[in-house]
Amino acid sequence: MSRPHVLVVSKPPPFFLEPLKAAFVVHERLHETDPQEFSKLAPLIRGIAGGGESTVSAALMAQLPSLEMISIMGVGYDGVDVAAALKRGVVVTHTPNVLNDEVADLAIGLMLSVARRIPQADQYVRSGRWGIEGAMPLTRKVSGARLGIVGLGRIGQAIADRAAAFDMSIAYTARSAKPGLNYPFYASALALAAEVDFLVVITPGGAGTFHMINAQVLKALGPQGYLINVARGSVVDETALVEALQQGVIAGAGLDVFEKEPHPLEALRKLDNVVLTPHMASATRETRQAMADLAVANLQAHFAGRPTLTPVPECC
Repeated sequence: MSRPHVLVVSKPPPFFLEPLKAAFVVHERLHETDPQEFSKLAPLIRGIAGGGESTVSAALMAQLPSLEMISIMGVGYDGVDVAAALKRGVVVTHTPNVLNDEVADLAIGLMLSVARRIPQADQYVRSGRWGIEGAMPLTRKVSGARLGIVGLGRIGQAIADRAAAFDMSIAYTARSAKPGLNYPFYASALALAAEVDFLVVITPGGAGTFHMINAQVLKALGPQGYLINVARGSVVDETALVEALQQGVIAGAGLDVFEKEPHPLEALRKLDNVVLTPHMASATRETRQAMADLAVANLQAHFAGRPTLTPVPECC
């Protein structure tokens, strides 16, 4: 039996690409590198594989008459036109759960880093300023503070579990209240921001959450408040955030994601009250391998005639 043809639409790491090549006939970004050859082979392509930042448009799918499934190595799939895929009967899968711990760990790490100014303290020591200027200015206590979580899904709950160990009070907002949880629920990010010291964003991206964290939400968070974003850059109005950080509307921010990656606004890079990381929340060897394994397993299950392991929700 011939191996299915799969189009890879991102630059995959070796631990994802190698098992793909072992199981399938792989065409790496052929639609970008050789459009003429792609047009010849397009009718053979039955699967698409990509990362969480990959774009899979309706126009691309329209060029693939034999397309059956799209497997994303990532929990987010903002770039996939899921509605167009499902309309055609194309299965879309992603890799949730396996990265919950890593993302939650980094969210807590960013919270501690920005409040306790850990990166700045490191530079204070390295530059010799400690010996010349003495102790650094005092920083912000995290334990016992009020935490608000925007999006209490699997990762949000993992963040809440960790925050509980810091004796933080926890509240959240989501599309609707989660049954069985004792945390206070707020109907909007605006209402939540007004009641917390740290606002952690872990809601899905997409049109429904675009610029959910805007100037009004930041103003409600206030001059003692901190924003942490480990969701998608599109959820935060980056221009409004820069203004809030520059003008003391909020105290600081810890950001792992940005609106135009890998190019955050230049003003963000110049600010001293923000900690920036390069979209690395799930970037440990163990977790990325688990994500790759699951993305490949979804493809293998489909082409073996079995149900996929982690299909994306078909509706909200």
